[in-house]
Amino acid sequence: MTTCPTSYTCSDKGLILPLVSEATWPIGARATIYLIGLLWSFMAIAIIADIFMSAIAQITSYTQRVKIPDASETGYKEIEVRRWNGTVANLTLMALGSSAPEILLSIIEIVFNDFKSGELGPSTVVGSAAFNLMVICGVCVIGIPSSETRRIKKLKVFAITAVFSVLAYVWLIIILVVNTPDFVDLWEAIVTLLLFPILVIFAYILDKDYFGSSSVDDEEAGLEVVGGDNLLSQEHADKQVIVEMLRRLKSNPDADEKNIARLTAHLMEQNQPHDRAWYRSNAIRKMTGGTPLTTPLTDKSSELLETLLIAEEAGGDPDFIHLSEGGKKAIIEFESPSTAVIEKEGRVRINIIRHGNLDRRVIFRVETIDGTAEATSDYKPLKETKVFEPKETLLPIDIEIIDDNVWEPDEVFFIRMTLEPDQQAVLGKHPVTQVTILNDDEPGTIQFANPSFLFKESVGCAQIKVERSNGCDGRIVAKWKTKDITAVGGRDYENTSGEVVFEHGELTKMIEINIKDDLEFEKDENFEVDLVEVDGGAKLGKLKRCVVTIVNDDEFAGFVDRIADLTNANLDALRVGKQTWAKQFEEALNVNGGDLETATAFSYILHFMTFGFKSIFALIPPATIWGGWLCFIVSLCCIGLLTAIVADLANIFGCLIGLEPEVTAITFVALGTSLPDLFASKAASTMEKHADSAIGNVTGSNSVNVFLGLGLAWVVASIYWTSQGVSFEVPAGSLGFSVVVFTICAIVTLILIVIRRFVGVFGNAELGGPKTPKMISGIFMISLWLVYVLLASLQTYEYIEGF
Repeated sequence: MTTCPTSYTCSDKGLILPLVSEATWPIGARATIYLIGLLWSFMAIAIIADIFMSAIAQITSYTQRVKIPDASETGYKEIEVRRWNGTVANLTLMALGSSAPEILLSIIEIVFNDFKSGELGPSTVVGSAAFNLMVICGVCVIGIPSSETRRIKKLKVFAITAVFSVLAYVWLIIILVVNTPDFVDLWEAIVTLLLFPILVIFAYILDKDYFGSSSVDDEEAGLEVVGGDNLLSQEHADKQVIVEMLRRLKSNPDADEKNIARLTAHLMEQNQPHDRAWYRSNAIRKMTGGTPLTTPLTDKSSELLETLLIAEEAGGDPDFIHLSEGGKKAIIEFESPSTAVIEKEGRVRINIIRHGNLDRRVIFRVETIDGTAEATSDYKPLKETKVFEPKETLLPIDIEIIDDNVWEPDEVFFIRMTLEPDQQAVLGKHPVTQVTILNDDEPGTIQFANPSFLFKESVGCAQIKVERSNGCDGRIVAKWKTKDITAVGGRDYENTSGEVVFEHGELTKMIEINIKDDLEFEKDENFEVDLVEVDGGAKLGKLKRCVVTIVNDDEFAGFVDRIADLTNANLDALRVGKQTWAKQFEEALNVNGGDLETATAFSYILHFMTFGFKSIFALIPPATIWGGWLCFIVSLCCIGLLTAIVADLANIFGCLIGLEPEVTAITFVALGTSLPDLFASKAASTMEKHADSAIGNVTGSNSVNVFLGLGLAWVVASIYWTSQGVSFEVPAGSLGFSVVVFTICAIVTLILIVIRRFVGVFGNAELGGPKTPKMISGIFMISLWLVYVLLASLQTYEYIEGF
């Protein structure tokens, strides 16, 4: 009778694994299984790290209201401030959240290795630091559009964390190579750990600028104020936000409640200030098919977003975008619906403009049509084919006017455009324009188009038409003012006086008066608008007064309330921490957290790959219980267990393919634990106005890795070995060489970042700038990481002599 051997290739490399005898398994199959298990475990760590981050976000999100002096009647105003200082949170809980796997790996390896130093933990700390500083910074530099830059806002905090990130590894060189080669004394371990609170204290002092020159008159200085002046930066949507969105989208018939709410939530979330934890959690959820922390846009809401963005470029008119089917087609039209020309000028120029898609060639026809003016006797007819070439937006045409020296009343003719067949274009709001041939030398008569105008309270801006007739010679300025009837200026409407200017040849103008919507039921209200004076020899016509009536829109108020509720429901779904276990399970069991409308095929693949992990981790208490601390503790324990499994998988996999543990640590393990940070930093670099969230936290995280990851583990081991009467042995060898190479590469990288900030060729910014310098500096940083990995690997295999 034969039995399976208990000792076989790489069977002694794990603390927990292998769980069963693998003596009869082919080495190739075992290596494949362990590689898949290692990669799969990285996804599990990412998911539990997301939950861990949600607990940290809950802990650091608490706010309180404080009163500060101001010039109001009460003498103070209330503002909402965060209890946690942002810098302290980033260097403590946030850094622990992003570096927990590396820190716990170092501690677990020592504790379960009879308090002896291992190769995987310390090398992973250094390898992750190299990837974070060189690769992440390089990718963020390159990832910014060439026309944009990002600068670090809290430069003093970045400077102190950068200094400490270099000091941390210089200190390791002093310990391992210079002071006590191959050994770590208890006092050295304690100093390593104490450098962590020292870093936090220095960073806090510089963040508060206690030794700076901040103004004492700024009562909000030093406070972590929540929110901002921007309407969209609020945490919840109120009626004011929704009314503003509706005002901008009022002419788009596709703007239904659901899509407006989705778009509003999307824009509000983009305008919220986000910390490192938010970007890391969002990156992890995208990697695992989980619930995104931004509201995904459907096709309809994407069209509405294009409406807002392009409308601002086109003068704020959303009709252009709706006509062009979201910018897919070109829109051509006359620049003005009417034009006037004095007969003696002999020629009138009419502009044709194009909006929407500018990438295609558009062919169309233009022809004149008689009105009271007749072709050949009053003007020369035109019937031609015209072409808009790609990127061309303006096409003028000239019509010759015949001056017959005979007095005639004002006469009109029309110009019409039509599209040739199969054109990727549509006609705009003005496919026909009217041309008026005026009697010479008359400035004209100014009056309102109608004696009364009616507007709903929700219109936002009332446009009152003023016309110029019987001449258009010269520039005319007409002054106007309002007069309250039942509506009150300043309360119900704005802009109580002003001027309307008619340039030479212009026939119509609009007086714009902002209507205030208080979203309360009121009776219809009205006010009067008077034309009080004109210059340039013009006259006021009979309609020099008009009455504007504001009609209450009660149905609109209900519409606003429904959209606000939907928007807030969308925003609540984006919160990092969930309220209940039921909600956790609902999101864990569904693709995209249940938002199937925006789920992609890749989302389904990622979801089913991580379905088991999501279901298990949904058992962890929600972050809303006990202020997030229970979730924090349970998640940390789960990360510790997974880290032990990852250590086993990495050690056994490296052993099976002949890879040394140090090389496995700086490649597979370092990349697996740092990829979420890469995606988080890339997103932060493009979404944030400053570079702090993208690269500002990298140096702090690298410092914390050493001070906590190695410092805590070494203190525990040093205490144990000191009690045994000997020193804690940490062979410098590969670790010492790796630290020296990393330190040199880190200093070069930081110098380049500083140079980028102060040298104009790089755009005077840490990230982005002109394309060529940006690409060169980004590729150089990534190349430094490759150099580090290559040299450290060559030394591990003794091609290069170590210490």
